[in-house]
Amino acid sequence: MPRPRTHTPDTLARKALPLFWQAGYHATSMDDLVKATGVSRHGIYSDFGGKHALFLACFERYQSEVVSPAFTRVEQPGARLKEVAAYFEQQIARAETTGLPGPGCLVANSATEVAPHDSAVLDKVEQHNNRLRSGFLNALENSRAGTSTLGPGDIAHLAETLLVFATGLWSLSRVTSSADTLRAAVETFLATLERQLK
Repeated sequence: MPRPRTHTPDTLARKALPLFWQAGYHATSMDDLVKATGVSRHGIYSDFGGKHALFLACFERYQSEVVSPAFTRVEQPGARLKEVAAYFEQQIARAETTGLPGPGCLVANSATEVAPHDSAVLDKVEQHNNRLRSGFLNALENSRAGTSTLGPGDIAHLAETLLVFATGLWSLSRVTSSADTLRAAVETFLATLERQLK
């Protein structure tokens, strides 16, 4: 008689996420996943076919557990730069609570570690970046003053620059123990954007 299942694919991905996020894809072995999730190799292969598919599933978990709780506010129709500031603050506070230096951003980490050599991971990175780019564009358009001479192309460029800043900020969070350093960078950068939008 087969043993009852003690997990679902969703709970397996939820337990695997912190390991991939902290250690990265290549440094995470199947033995590490078995130990961290409490699911046998057979169970992992049965649900996902292997480590790679489980890793890809973790991107969805990362969006729902980490990105959306902070970023959804930036995607709202009336969002402005204050919502962008709140997004950054929520993520910095999270990192501060869990301990800095921290694991950074799963997507930014994967963009340098795996995506250049893996089209499936590159697709996940691009989906995430498109989401942030679109949200930032929304907030910047809403924050543009009526007297601003910036055109749509200029706003799109600022949204791209904000995406680059965010990626760099979360990478910096992997090597700094100071949340104040991260907050000061956000304050300075957003103040610069605000001046350009006037």
